[in-house]
Amino acid sequence: MTHILIKNGTVVTMNPGREVFAGDVLIEGDHIKKVGTGIQDQADEVIDASGQIVIPGLIQTHIHLTQTLFRGLADDMELLDWLKKRIWPLEAAHSYETNAISAQLGIAELIMGGTSTILDMGTVHHTDAICEAVRDSGYRAFVGKCMMDHGSEVPEGLMEDAGDSLRESERLLKKWHGEAGGRIRYAFAPRFVVSCTEELLLRVRDMAKDYDVMVHSHASENRGEIALVKQERGLRNILYFEKLGMASEKLLLAHCIWLDDEEMRIIADTGIRVLHCPSSNMKLASGIAKVPELLEMGVNLSLAADGAPCNNNLDMFCEMRHAALLQKVRLLSPTALPAHQVFEMATLGGAKALGMADELGSIESGKKADIAIVDLRKPHATPSCNRDPVSMLVYSATASDVQTTIINGNILMRDRKLTTIDLENVIVDADKLCAEILGRYLG
Repeated sequence: MTHILIKNGTVVTMNPGREVFAGDVLIEGDHIKKVGTGIQDQADEVIDASGQIVIPGLIQTHIHLTQTLFRGLADDMELLDWLKKRIWPLEAAHSYETNAISAQLGIAELIMGGTSTILDMGTVHHTDAICEAVRDSGYRAFVGKCMMDHGSEVPEGLMEDAGDSLRESERLLKKWHGEAGGRIRYAFAPRFVVSCTEELLLRVRDMAKDYDVMVHSHASENRGEIALVKQERGLRNILYFEKLGMASEKLLLAHCIWLDDEEMRIIADTGIRVLHCPSSNMKLASGIAKVPELLEMGVNLSLAADGAPCNNNLDMFCEMRHAALLQKVRLLSPTALPAHQVFEMATLGGAKALGMADELGSIESGKKADIAIVDLRKPHATPSCNRDPVSMLVYSATASDVQTTIINGNILMRDRKLTTIDLENVIVDADKLCAEILGRYLG
């Protein structure tokens, strides 16, 4: 069993005491064996983290790997136009090969930014390509096939029959859930109420319960979306999910910006997980979620970048900074959503959302060895005297400061070099295949 010893780092544990100390972390196989000072071990590899910060692998709970190839192709558009005129037609133009390279490109960026786990929503087809990219890269991901059987202006290549969508989702679940030593898990992914019939949502509810897996969707991102849901279903998003019997801690909803008081109460009472995507919400001008209020009500919130075309990067450090600053501006209070609370959303908040708080989100003995090492000996993070490392991570750090990323006890990036992905080839292929997709899209 491989031993990796990380020595002399500033360890941000996120343990129950939220301890931060100068010390060591010993990894044995896929787990953290020991956390402390002066650890001695005949390790297979020793990483000297002197002057660097050792953190739990970051967890992003709302990603669209299938959209990474569309970066820069849908800028400065309103959400429903963004979907109907660009993203849906581009997704419909995907082939198995283009979806695979889109996933590889996204995973490479995530590893290089210290994100060790994601909750991903694919497109309607070619989900096996995403799962294979996760498996082969050594990454950790919850993956789900996007489900769409309703709506206007949905391209023919995305519109499904409800039965076909459910059968394909079940096939994927049976094939991939728990694969790669548990690194890959499945979640049902009905896109949002606007694109799903009630029949589909009810069947998803029942199948998710039967298989004990999560449901990953979008809700209340945009006021036009809410008006459409109310027109078609007679209720706002959260009340509609509650009516269908879907409101529970197994329901993970991205955005949740435009909530009324009743919806916020339902989320708090039922345990619905809220997935906050601040940069995407800014770029699409969707609005600002009431994060401090939801946290005060006991709601579990986590963070994510969303997809590359509405961000346009997958940098979790950027999301942490934006999450904190947005609330300060919204509430006109510099104390709103402080750095430590944001960092918790990026680590333990994500682990709790995914039902993996016992395995991920902190550096503790017995947990999975998902760790990032961040070097802030850079002009933008200097001087280092008397600083709070968590505040520096939230307000100063960037993805490019991550030097090493370890997932499941395997070093997937060492000194900024990926070990399981040929980055140069991925970039070349991504440029070539993006042109191929555009050719089909422009058709």
